Amino acid sequence: MKIIMEPIGTIHSPFSFGDPMPVQSIEGRDIEGYIELLPEYIDGLKDLDGFSHIILLFHIHLNKKVKMQTRPFMENEYRGIFATRSPSRPNHIGMSVVRVDRVNGNRIYIRDLDIVDGTPLLDIKPYIKVINEKDKVKLGWFEKHKSRDVKWHD
Repeated sequence: MKIIMEPIGTIHSPFSFGDPMPVQSIEGRDIEGYIELLPEYIDGLKDLDGFSHIILLFHIHLNKKVKMQTRPFMENEYRGIFATRSPSRPNHIGMSVVRVDRVNGNRIYIRDLDIVDGTPLLDIKPYIKVINEKDKVKLGWFEKHKSRDVKWHD
């Protein structure tokens, strides 16, 4: 089976390839950018401005490496690629949760960026907390890196 995806727009940020970038969107707090959606998708933006956060799915177009194990930035130990957010993934699909400032025409103005300028956008989904309060969220190896500045789900 062959899967073919076409970008629906482009993510614009202040980061060029090779610039030091935040490793996660929470570390890119208040960094501003925007999404420029292709004209044929503008109607899909209806009601998006009612959400405070959105999930961006994008193509990690500048990284061609594929590794099944990688060493996360805070770790000395190698971890399986599917237990990390490393860009060296088999399908080079990235995901980031960003804040929505406003929607104007075919542009979505966003904050909390950890994405390089010119990144092809594959999809947008509204962020909705769907974890049942009774469920215990486990963060695996990342548990020891929980920051006091971030509200983590219990």
